[in-house]
Amino acid sequence: MASVREIEVDRPLAALAPAPRGRTTKAILLAATAATAVGFMLGLSAVATPALADEAAPAEPPGIKWSGYAEVGATFNSDGPSGGVNYGHLFTDKTNQLVLNQLSGTVSKDLDPKAEGFDWGFKVQAYYGTDARYTHFLGILDTGIKERAQLDLVEANVILHFPSPGAGGLDLKVGAFSTPLGAEVIAGPSNLFYSHSYIFNFGLPLKHTGALATLHLTPDVDLYGGVDSGVNTTLSDGDNNSAAAGIFGIGLNNLLDGKLTVLALTHVGPENPSLKAPLGYADANNENRWISDITATFKATDELTLITELNYIKDDLFNVDGGGVAQYVSYTLTPELTANLRAEYWRDGHGFFVAAFPGNRDFVYLEKGYPLEKTALATGVGTSYGELTLGLTWKPADLGVLDGLTLRPEVRYDKANHNAYDNLTKDSQVTFGFDLILPFGG
Repeated sequence: MASVREIEVDRPLAALAPAPRGRTTKAILLAATAATAVGFMLGLSAVATPALADEAAPAEPPGIKWSGYAEVGATFNSDGPSGGVNYGHLFTDKTNQLVLNQLSGTVSKDLDPKAEGFDWGFKVQAYYGTDARYTHFLGILDTGIKERAQLDLVEANVILHFPSPGAGGLDLKVGAFSTPLGAEVIAGPSNLFYSHSYIFNFGLPLKHTGALATLHLTPDVDLYGGVDSGVNTTLSDGDNNSAAAGIFGIGLNNLLDGKLTVLALTHVGPENPSLKAPLGYADANNENRWISDITATFKATDELTLITELNYIKDDLFNVDGGGVAQYVSYTLTPELTANLRAEYWRDGHGFFVAAFPGNRDFVYLEKGYPLEKTALATGVGTSYGELTLGLTWKPADLGVLDGLTLRPEVRYDKANHNAYDNLTKDSQVTFGFDLILPFGG
């Protein structure tokens, strides 16, 4: 049987604006939150999430490496919405335009999965592109560029492994890092689709600054806990309030003979801007936002992978909530071609969370508590959103210097209970998108 250290992998899939953000989903997630609180109260914690595919352990201890990729894409809307905004999308919000989403570079050293004693690693990742409008750390490269394509620091952290406590030891990540919550991630190549889910756009944090620990309690159980400055924030002037936040949760591995993994995490802390900002709130430091997410990954066969995500978010300051469920299906047709499906329902019961931001810096201004450059689009009423996305991932082999090139076309149907699309005049929209990814380095 593989040891805990041998089976640990990074998140493969994985924006939440602290802006105006189903009862069954709420009950499920609150129950999961109560269960994971046990690990939090014991002061035990974690850093990894379930993977779509197994990764083979390296034959030699990993050294320092660098890598990068370029991602370009376009999203076409048959309605040609006024203002050129695909409502319900953030990263693919620009209609009928070719954009550079991410030109990314990473320098890193992974932990040795076979290390029996102390080990260390690190990761520094940054990128330039249109996605940076929504992924900034507050206080780092956040408002200096007015144009659509911007610079962003994704991660800058060190990772320490201690051989005890627990059967697999303790991993501690310190610095700036991407959130461990959710099924999708910032790095475009690690997702199944070009476009993102409502959950990723409006129901999750993106990044944190602080410390996050993973206790590998047994080969089957990881406990998670950490302290950070909040959602998408850094320290001092990079925080939109003066309160700390934290993460706690549990991961279950090797279920059903290793085919099923489950990750349940909660991030909690004040997230609205306080009176340190012009449009801040007097009680912002004292009222929490609760963000809970459960991701279950089931490797049904060598070809078929199923991912189910449950999400719930509640803001105590405004007494609003939202949440929903997404189902992913990924089927390998050939070694070069994979078919993917995502079906999602997300409820914004108070019209608080879902919005569109025509201004290039308005998402960040909203988080910081500053006036917007342009008027944000939002329904302002409680409504439910659904989306069905069908896509292909084509990764041809033996391309020489272009090896690793990936093309991902998709068709997506969005539906709301109220007029939300085409400048809030229609209750549905159809978009056709694609992205082209070219990795480099190694």
